[in-house]
This record gives sequence, C-alpha cells and structure tokens, in this order.
Amino acid sequence: MFLDIYDIIVVGGGHSGAEAASASSNMGSKTLLITTNLQTIGEMSCNPAVGGIAKGQMIREIDALGGYSGIIADYSMIQFRMLNKSKGPAMWSPRAQCDRKLYSYYWRFFLEKNVQLDLYQDTVTSLIIEKDQVKGVKTFLGLKIKGKSVILTNGTFLNGKIHIGKKKIDGGRIAEKEVKGITEQLTKYFGLKCGRMKTGTSPRVDGRTLNYEKMKSQDGDSHPKKFSFSYETKKLTRQRKCYITYTNQKVHDLIRKNFNFSPIFTGSIQGISPRYCPSIEEKIFRFSNKEEHPIFVEPEGWNTVEVYVNGFSTSFSEEVQYQSLKKISGFEKVKILRPGYAIEYDYFPPEQLKPTLESKVIKNLFFSGQINGTTGYEEAAAQGLMAGINAHLKIRREEPFILKRNQAYIGVLIDDLITKGTEEPYRMFTSRAEYRMLLRQDNADVRLTPMGYNIGLISEEKMKILDKKKSKIEKCMDLFQKRNFEPKVINPILDDKNSPRIYNEKKIETILSRSEIDIKDIISIPFLMEEIKKNDFNQEILEQVSIQIKYKGYIDREKENAKKLLKLENLKIPNNFDYKKIQSLSLEAREKLDYYRPVSLAQASRISGVSPSDLSILLIYMGR
Repeated sequence: MFLDIYDIIVVGGGHSGAEAASASSNMGSKTLLITTNLQTIGEMSCNPAVGGIAKGQMIREIDALGGYSGIIADYSMIQFRMLNKSKGPAMWSPRAQCDRKLYSYYWRFFLEKNVQLDLYQDTVTSLIIEKDQVKGVKTFLGLKIKGKSVILTNGTFLNGKIHIGKKKIDGGRIAEKEVKGITEQLTKYFGLKCGRMKTGTSPRVDGRTLNYEKMKSQDGDSHPKKFSFSYETKKLTRQRKCYITYTNQKVHDLIRKNFNFSPIFTGSIQGISPRYCPSIEEKIFRFSNKEEHPIFVEPEGWNTVEVYVNGFSTSFSEEVQYQSLKKISGFEKVKILRPGYAIEYDYFPPEQLKPTLESKVIKNLFFSGQINGTTGYEEAAAQGLMAGINAHLKIRREEPFILKRNQAYIGVLIDDLITKGTEEPYRMFTSRAEYRMLLRQDNADVRLTPMGYNIGLISEEKMKILDKKKSKIEKCMDLFQKRNFEPKVINPILDDKNSPRIYNEKKIETILSRSEIDIKDIISIPFLMEEIKKNDFNQEILEQVSIQIKYKGYIDREKENAKKLLKLENLKIPNNFDYKKIQSLSLEAREKLDYYRPVSLAQASRISGVSPSDLSILLIYMGR
C-alpha cells in the first residue's frame, strides 16, 4: 500500500499542508499527504477570501517562489480588489473573494497531478520517534508509515473543542473529529511546551432572505488583476458583488444582555483569542463607546445562495446569533444556514523551532501553520511552503532555505515567530515589516523567483518570463531617464494638475517624480505613447517604473538599512555557544539567548531583553 519509506510525510491537508506537500514533491521528494478527510483539502474554514493587507503580499510571494495558493485563488476568485490604492505602493494589497468549493476543488486537482505525491485518508495519532529523530507516523487505523521527515500541519484539530453557547463539542472543525495523541506524546515524552488558542467563525446565512437595498455595494475593481505572475489563468470578466452593512445600538444592547451566556465571558474557553479578529461579543465589550461595527456580506461562490457574515464571528447560542442578526439593517428576515462557533485548540510556541521550522528537540520534525500559533490561510500557506522546501533540503543534506526580513514578508513572519514567539494568534500586518517599501506586492517575482528557480521550484520557462519583464523594466527606465519633455508639451498637463510649470526641457523621470503627477497623466503624450507601443510596455511595466521613480528616496534608504542589517545577519552564532559562561551578559540576556538559541547576531538583537550592550559583549566573545 505504501512505500517502504517516504522522504516526507505531511500530516494535515489544509492550506499549510497542501503547500508543504506540493513544494516537497515538486522538488523531487517522494511525499505522502495524510489527512482525516480528502474531501476537505484546502478547505476555507472561515471566510471565503484570500489576501488583504500584508496577506496579499504573502500570496504573491508564495507564487513567486513556486507555490500554488495564488494560482488556486485565480482559478476560484469571484471578485478582485486592490486594497489601499489611495496610499503608497507599500500598502497596496490584493484581495480576492473566492468560490469556497472551487478553491478546495482546485487544490486537490493540482495535488493529484503530481506523481511524486501520494494522498491517503486517515488520522495520525502519534509519531514514530527514535533517539530524538522522527521516523514516521502511526494512524488511527493502526498503520505504521515510515518517513525520513514529518511535517505537522494540524491546524485547529489538536484536542480541538467547539463552543456554541453552552454546547461543547469535541472537534477540529464543525462536524469533523478532533485529533488526540500527538500533543500528549510530544509534551509528556519529549518536553515540548504547548498552549491553547482560540479562534472562531461567523454564521452563514441564506442570501435570498437579505435585503441588499439597505446595504452599501462593494464592487470589484473595474480592471481586476491576478495573484499569479506567470501562470496562465484568465482574468475575471464578471464578478459577484459584496456588500457592507453595520451593527447598531439595538444589536449591541442585545449582545450585552447575553454576555453572561457567552463561553468567552463565562470562562468556558481557556484559549487566547486573536487580538485583530475578535468575535462580535469581544468587539462590543472592548469598544463599548463605538456605536456601530462594519459587517461584510460575502457570497460563498458563483452558484450558491450561501453568504458569509464577515465581522460577526461568535460563540453565542444559535438563538442569540439569530436574534442579533435580525436587528442588523438588511438582515430583518434572515435565515441562518450554519451557526458561527468558537474553537480552541493546542499549539506549540514557535520559539521551539529553528528558522527552517524544524524542531530544536526532534530532528526532521517540522511544524507549520496554526500549530505554530498563527491565524489566517496566508500565514499558514507561507509556512507550509517553507517547511516543505526545508524538509526536502534537510534530508538531502543541502543548505537550508531561509528568507531574511528584507527579502520577504514570509521572512518577517518566520523570524517573528521563532525569535519573539507568540502568546496570541499571530496575524501579519505591513507594520511588522521594517522594509515594506522593498517588500511590495508588485515586485515579489523580481525579489523571489530567482531564489525559487535556484532551489528547483521555478521552471526555466517562468524564469524566461521574468527575465523578459526585467529587461523591459530596465529599457523603460532608461527611456524615462534619458528623454525630455518640452515645456509646450508638458505644461498643459502640469497646469491641469496644479503642478509648477517648467521653462526648460526636463527629463520624463523628473516630471514623474512629482507626487501630483501620475503615470496615466503623461503616457498620452504622442512621442511617449509611440515609444510605449513600440516596446510593448504594458501596464505592469509602467507601474513598476513609476514606483521606482516616485519612491526612489524611500527605496534607497531601506536598501541601505538592509545592508547594515546584513552585516549582523552574516555574523553567525555557533549552535553550541555557551551563554552561561559570559558573566558580563545580563542575567536576562543569558536566559533568553540560551532559550531561543539565535543563529545570528541580527536575530539575537531582535530578542526582547537583549540590550545593545549585550550585543557588544557577544561581538567581543565571538571575535575571541
């Protein structure tokens, strides 16, 4: 039934597991993806959307490295919006509303195309570990499957408990059993720390019972883009509308009356809630002065009446959910198809991991996704990709693949997790990245695709597409830096934009660098239009060049700061470095450094409690 021994066994088929399995198998490892239910591979357990602030950047990074989440989103999207276009390009974030069923369908479709990947439906209940090295897995059905490496992507299933009012249901997702055994084995016999976290989901309702005329329409972009840089997916030609409405004082009063019946306030839930995606009852409790909260009404797909009520995550009973929803404008005649619920589950604090996401305690055992304390499809998928890559490289004794903070949001995510840990569900934001001007969604392919090519995840064909794009960007930049605008040509446009006139010829670059001048304002000038057509500079090329010109100062400053940081990144700390012997280090620094075991001086500098003077002392001792 199975190989004598797999290179890699991936436990769990969610967003993290799917990316891990596809990455390792595409790189050449014989991989087994084992999950409790093959029908829910890539299941969108919460809202049916991909991307958003910082999350959209990560999906584009996954695509640039050779992952599949962006491609799957393109195939299944029903609406596309570029968020934050009114702000600078560091904040632009793609987001797609997806067809829930299509998303899961296409994940399985792409996984099944891979001949290096086996799929099997069963539940892993424990690991085979010998001499602190993982050797395989044991399943609920009594099977023992050998593997050189194992990646745990259990999501919310480890001792998962669902809460709906007073009801407590053992499960990792509604109507799906929890997983017992793995937490107990790793904590009892190998000393790993674990904790409890809580997340939740909103009710799904019948769209036919909603009055959309009382809501504000949220349309997709008139010229929708894609997530994938090079995969041949078609752009959307039609889109489904989303809507926005708001809670009110009647809703808030009803929820306040029922605080004592919410598992969050009764103490029934022990897990820590996500700070940035709280339940409706937590919102009303925390922000008691707010008169309303937005409710996003999101269709679940092309051909269904089911609607997701984003912003109304809750653990209230079905009756309280129903009565509360009815008081929202447009929901007066609502019918619930599925109630919302809270779920708490086990996670393993991620400071117990190496930068590769491998356990510091058990060799060749990797942790990825919500098991590391994160929340969100995008964070999970990014970790899955990196765990799959590094598991493959580890068993082949090749150099690990680690992204730095100035190279990708994925690098920020993993560095934050292993260096700082997390005591609440971790969510990515642009504000977490020091170099967000460098880590834009539009240049993810330029940043990362060559790396994906070097490790074997990007094809020769995709590299040629990127090389052609880079060549055009350079050619367009050269044109803008060398050609001039005459005053009589450009002044009418400058007048229209309330921009100072010119009286001598000025470079195109100089005019475009003005904040009030957009690329669209100048490309209609005849000679420039002719050059753009002749060289086939598309909108993507023009946008890249415009960003590089307008934000050159910011970009150069971040590059310079990144160079300084690189010096510290290159100062590696031996794994067996004895911090306890350095008495001149502060006691807190010794304890923290010994616990986290940073791999470089740069990582050590980001650990809370390690001061600049501690770093200076470390430098001296490392020099010796």
